[in-house]
Amino acid sequence: MRVLLTTYPEKTIFLAMVPLAWALRTAGHEVRFACHPSFTDVVTQAGLTAVPVGRGHGGWRRLADLDPEGTEEGRAGMPSPYDTAALAPEHHDYETMKAGYDYVLNAWHRLDNFPIVAGLVDFARSWEPDLVVWEPNTYAGAIAAKACGAAHARLLWSIDVFGVARRNYLRLQAEQPPENHGDPLADWLAGYGRKYGFDFTEDMITGEFTIDQLPDSLRMEADLHYLPMRYVPYNGRAVAPPWLRTRPGRPRVALTLGTTATERFGGYSFSTQETLDSLADLDIEVVATIAESEQRKLARVPDNTRLVSYVPLNELVPTCDAVINHAGPGTFLTTALHAVPQLTVPWDFDEPELARRAGAQGAALVVDAEQATGPNMRDGVLHLLKESGFRERAVALRDEIHALPTPNEIVSALEELTAR
Repeated sequence: MRVLLTTYPEKTIFLAMVPLAWALRTAGHEVRFACHPSFTDVVTQAGLTAVPVGRGHGGWRRLADLDPEGTEEGRAGMPSPYDTAALAPEHHDYETMKAGYDYVLNAWHRLDNFPIVAGLVDFARSWEPDLVVWEPNTYAGAIAAKACGAAHARLLWSIDVFGVARRNYLRLQAEQPPENHGDPLADWLAGYGRKYGFDFTEDMITGEFTIDQLPDSLRMEADLHYLPMRYVPYNGRAVAPPWLRTRPGRPRVALTLGTTATERFGGYSFSTQETLDSLADLDIEVVATIAESEQRKLARVPDNTRLVSYVPLNELVPTCDAVINHAGPGTFLTTALHAVPQLTVPWDFDEPELARRAGAQGAALVVDAEQATGPNMRDGVLHLLKESGFRERAVALRDEIHALPTPNEIVSALEELTAR
């Protein structure tokens, strides 16, 4: 069959989609990856065929050009319907959620999708895929699938805050009088339906089915059809440095906070200097993989710290005894796959709830970004290194991940669902 994958131009999202694309290709299916023209080099570096669609800048980069003050940092505190995914029903409010959907639609989803919708529909109608796989923000994938008659599925890269928030909203909406019904996201998608000749259906928001890469103890589910799949790390183009070939003679602790914080938010949510200083007198080796922009802010680098701009996480983590991270799903799941205890410092969006679930599972400690002082970070690292329970729960979490079917093993299920 022909399979079309698509995302907005965000590398961390794309990396989570690559293993499934490889699995489909090696199973003999035709695979194309449609993306914004600015993103094609990222796709082709992964050995996949890129199809450029769209124009201008994509997503948050376009917003930054239009309104430099309208970046994520400047919009902090605005309502988001996705926050309700982690809240009990008594804390859900219809008007707040409706306003939140209106906000994220205009500040996020339109900007991510508008540049690629027309080109994606044109290509889909020309190439005629059997299945379209889209990440949860790229509604252009659902629009293109409906426009060409293909089956379509969401591919999750984290907990399903999108699906659960949508369930919450529809429940609240059903409790309202008809004159108060409003649905900014559905109305927006229905507009594309009128343009391309189809009616809006709810699967345009949550997929005809959803591929979920989270293990059972961390998974967040709505009343949807989920297809579990094992997370497989892909770091992009990478070279493993020689110093990783042997483990150090003392515990190794990695500090890795991802790329999104520096690319989109202007910096990390807590002081790396204070954290490194707090660990300086411990008999450990700290490998701090932090952006060069953050490295330049450091006044000193402790003797027990190895400072690097980048190292393939899937190569680094197996040599570590603990990892400090931001609970970004790619970083978190790569670490979990190697049964390494984690000290998570979540800040935004899905990170706090993912970290909370990991803490409840027992493989991780959670420190809120506002509480990430040097003493608290030091105490957390010492707990992870000294208490064997964290390692035991990390092994259990790894085993959960290994029990899930690999991308190769779900290909037959994708074939059956697409045919159906």
